[in-house]
Amino acid sequence: MDAAYAPMLDWLAGQSAQMAAMTRQWASINSGSYHLDGVRRMRETLAAAFAPLGGVAEVIPLAPITQINAAGERIEVPMAEALSIVKRPEAPVQVLLVGHMDTVFGADHPFQQVTMLDANTMNGPGVADLKGGLVIMLHALMALEQSPWAEQLGWQVVLNPDEEIGSVASDPVLKQAAIGKQVGLIYEPALPDGTLAGARKGSGNFSITVHGRAAHAGRNPEEGRNAIVAVAELTSRLFALNGQREGVTINPGKIDGGGALNVVPELGIVRFNIRTREAADEAWALAQIEQLLTELGSREGFSGELHGQFTRQPKPMAPPIAKLFELVFACGRELGLEISAKPSGGCCDGNNLWKYGLPNVDTLGVRGANIHSDKEIAYVDSFVERGKLSALLLMKLARENPLAASQNA
Repeated sequence: MDAAYAPMLDWLAGQSAQMAAMTRQWASINSGSYHLDGVRRMRETLAAAFAPLGGVAEVIPLAPITQINAAGERIEVPMAEALSIVKRPEAPVQVLLVGHMDTVFGADHPFQQVTMLDANTMNGPGVADLKGGLVIMLHALMALEQSPWAEQLGWQVVLNPDEEIGSVASDPVLKQAAIGKQVGLIYEPALPDGTLAGARKGSGNFSITVHGRAAHAGRNPEEGRNAIVAVAELTSRLFALNGQREGVTINPGKIDGGGALNVVPELGIVRFNIRTREAADEAWALAQIEQLLTELGSREGFSGELHGQFTRQPKPMAPPIAKLFELVFACGRELGLEISAKPSGGCCDGNNLWKYGLPNVDTLGVRGANIHSDKEIAYVDSFVERGKLSALLLMKLARENPLAASQNA
């Protein structure tokens, strides 16, 4: 590795204790996606932490999202705000760094504390997904700003409050931020051994509301139309679509409906997720669902309504993305790290950025495991390790611009 990078990387090497302490502090702030006060507290904490970098910060209000509640009613759910920080927008190289402030753990979830399982294993809500990643992002930028090449690279940080529920509200912010950038860096956790996510599946969250007809369960049940039974049948048929098209998976996740046991239920709701491998899979899945709804509606007394959307399109290992990955791998080798990538069935804001044409690597955060559970962990030695990786990547982009041949206009 070129010795010119050593002073900044050596500085980063001394930040391990601070990075771990900051992760503990941030993970102790409950910022479940729907806990607006907690997400806003997280945003304020992050704004203060990033302020010394000298960028221009903007709090961006987001529109509410639409959901179907347990009563089958369409409701609007407010979202917290996004935070954008911009520095040197006129520099020749432009990088977008993205991370989310929210976690899957709501304000009433029992998993709230950060503990050390051993000297190198931190357990806590969001320590890997994605509070630790935000710490790495911050320190990589701090290292860049100390370098003699900082003036050649402009950056924008976007911190969104709704990634864990699909980034529906913040997607317009990501779309706008992608304009004029050449590289996207996202700080989702890597796998425990440091492997990165390569190609990613697309995803959409949906619900089907089934309406039947209420009746007394004892006096005249034959006049009722049992929506719970219809939803159960529909759920089985949705699940049976698995395996009919390669790469498409459908996961029914929740059923709502019914009430008093002496009433034939007139309402049932099934909520489900669809994963896709290519863009054409979306049309296929929607066509299958439409056929199921048509068949349901042909039964006297029943009707069904589909709600939801595909929020993330597939992210293939396209040539511009592959070239960026090769640069990350090369930076890793200079640091003594053998980094690889493999396809993932998961998705994240990297899917969104690629939809808008921005090549990106989206697992530059900590090495961690067991995310979305109370067993979530982050490995403390990965804070400096991954901080150095991002810092070296940013400095190379600023000093050498090795991706110039594939930069977007």
